[in-house]
Amino acid sequence: MAFQKGPIDGVVITPFRKFVDERGWLAEIFRHDELPAWFRPEMSYVSVTNPGVLRGPHEHVDQADLFCWVGPGDFKLTLWDNRPDSPTYRNRMEVAMGANHPGSAVIPKGVVHCYRCISVDPGFVINCPDRLFMGKAKAEPIDEIRHEDDPENPFVQDELARRVHC
Repeated sequence: MAFQKGPIDGVVITPFRKFVDERGWLAEIFRHDELPAWFRPEMSYVSVTNPGVLRGPHEHVDQADLFCWVGPGDFKLTLWDNRPDSPTYRNRMEVAMGANHPGSAVIPKGVVHCYRCISVDPGFVINCPDRLFMGKAKAEPIDEIRHEDDPENPFVQDELARRVHC
């Protein structure tokens, strides 16, 4: 299965504008008036990823994500358009995100995604998906196709991932 480098329909990458003063800094991570009309967050969570660790690749059947990277830590985000009905089907994107490139990425359902912490320090990631994890009262199955569980999957971020099972 071959992918070509290029933009992916529906993916929105937004750099954050930091407002810095003597107290520190502030950055808006999303505003409803700046998100695509089809995307509205339902919850949020924060995670910490240790240096060198790859999260993913996986995709969602019904969920879209809004990942936010503000630091500390830097990441390499890789996306694959796995939607046969998409005009950018089989495109692949890579974006630097994190302390040196603060910003967000809206990732539509069906777009395979993974990110690796590429800094020497752990990195923080905030996600604001448009579905509740496991549905209301956590009573539904998890909406996730975990390609990282298949060592033969075609969604490989880099040579390190080819040598080390994610």
